[in-house]
Amino acid sequence: MRAYVRAVSAVSRLCGVVALLLLVAAILVVCEMIFVRYVLNGSTVWQTEFVTYAIVAATFLGSPSVLLERGHVGVDLLPDALDGSAKTVLRLVAGILGLLFCIALAWSGWLYFHEALTRGWKTATVWALPLWIPLLPMPFGIGLLCLQYVAELMKLTERDTGGVAA
Repeated sequence: MRAYVRAVSAVSRLCGVVALLLLVAAILVVCEMIFVRYVLNGSTVWQTEFVTYAIVAATFLGSPSVLLERGHVGVDLLPDALDGSAKTVLRLVAGILGLLFCIALAWSGWLYFHEALTRGWKTATVWALPLWIPLLPMPFGIGLLCLQYVAELMKLTERDTGGVAA
């Protein structure tokens, strides 16, 4: 169990780094796009689309890292009003509901990705990027988010049963 938690945590941290790199790439491409348009008076073909897809990919790929660091938005009013065991039950229920939602989202994202891949869909732009490329981060990132939810639930139940969380 601890090995699973450590492995998933390492993958989640790596996804956080990849998300950061995608955001840096998006910023650099925006700077390049401004330079090409306003200094060189040239046109841009792929830059806007790349920036949009990079930010979306960073969102999906970064989500496991955010869950690992407990960075998702939450309301603390109810958990702060509860005692230890009730707070644990609330966290378990919230974790299970989050996991179920992410499983459904990962599955629907996979179906959409697979359809785009098998049918050879392309974006309706001059760049004509194969659509499976920007769609892949959704099922991949949310699938990893599911694994991170399982790890968080394992840590929570291990703590509740007297074990030491990894």
